[in-house]
Amino acid sequence: MTAQPRPPQTPAERPRVELDRDSIELALLGPPTTMGRRDVSRATGASILTARRFWHAMGFPLVQDEDALFTEADRTALADVGALVRAGAVDEELALAMTRALARTMDRLALWQTQLTAEYVAGADPVDDEAASATRGPAGLDPETAADAAVLITSLADDIEPLVTYVWRRQLAQAVSRMLSDATPEAESGGMVRAVGFADLVGFTAIVNRLSERELGVLVQRFEVLCSDVVTAHGGRVVKTVGDEVMFQTTTVGTAAAIATDLVAAIGEDDLLPPVRLGMALGAVLPRLGDVFGTTVNRASRLTAVAEPGMILVDDAFAGEIGNVSGFVAVTDRPRELRGIGEVVPSRLTRSRGARAEDGPARFPLGAPH
Repeated sequence: MTAQPRPPQTPAERPRVELDRDSIELALLGPPTTMGRRDVSRATGASILTARRFWHAMGFPLVQDEDALFTEADRTALADVGALVRAGAVDEELALAMTRALARTMDRLALWQTQLTAEYVAGADPVDDEAASATRGPAGLDPETAADAAVLITSLADDIEPLVTYVWRRQLAQAVSRMLSDATPEAESGGMVRAVGFADLVGFTAIVNRLSERELGVLVQRFEVLCSDVVTAHGGRVVKTVGDEVMFQTTTVGTAAAIATDLVAAIGEDDLLPPVRLGMALGAVLPRLGDVFGTTVNRASRLTAVAEPGMILVDDAFAGEIGNVSGFVAVTDRPRELRGIGEVVPSRLTRSRGARAEDGPARFPLGAPH
């Protein structure tokens, strides 16, 4: 089912959303809750057990059968998923797994967008920090800012929804293409090979103790935006961000090297951000739940932990492959003791003298040694 784009509305044309739970749920979910779990089960033809499992997979707490907590939107969602299962397009376990993946992603997306909106509202109407501190809640927002942000994000939901669908389809197309590229005889025997990297801000703990919550939020957002821009501009993929660290992966060592050296340069020129250090490794990875796991990931992480500010350390497999890519040099460095791995002799990666930022990445074979 494809979402139909709605005609754009100016702020003046949008209906006013009042700040109370019922009106916000009405704007986002439709008519108010009137059904219990048994009602939803009867209306969709799904068993109570199935209805409970899907409700839980969506990330919501289990409720008593008689509690009237479900809307028409809930009934429609369960009916749509049930229709897929009954038609034989997917079985129930796959439908549950997809629902769980969607719920986890949308939970983070909703929190992220809500926080961005609150920061925007707070920035548009600055208040004196000391005067407002007494009225702020645990999220660092005063009640008036939180109320304005709630109304704004709720009013924008209809306009944002088509963009969510569009971006998901774009990302799905890339994910399917990567899956097809990885489906080779070499991949079957050696696993999916990736260059994995971590970028870590140096001295972040001291920074946390020095900055206010708002200043820390600005710094973290600047770091995430800069890393995301550099990684995606080179065709890499941001796997995840954890405060002061960004994990990325690529299908080529050349791309990974370009990302790493550009990150060091860009962050070094940013007056707000502290220096960054990077570690990268090449080898087989195990993709699960949108993340990647395995010894390759562990090596990259451990190399990052022992790198010095502004340094890029890579493992043997990465150093061996980067020798075939113009524009970069990997020089053997001193031995390092990596926690859980033991002593290794990494190489320090730099751009070769006179190399241009656009010097191209070269694909490595999926069966590369690791």
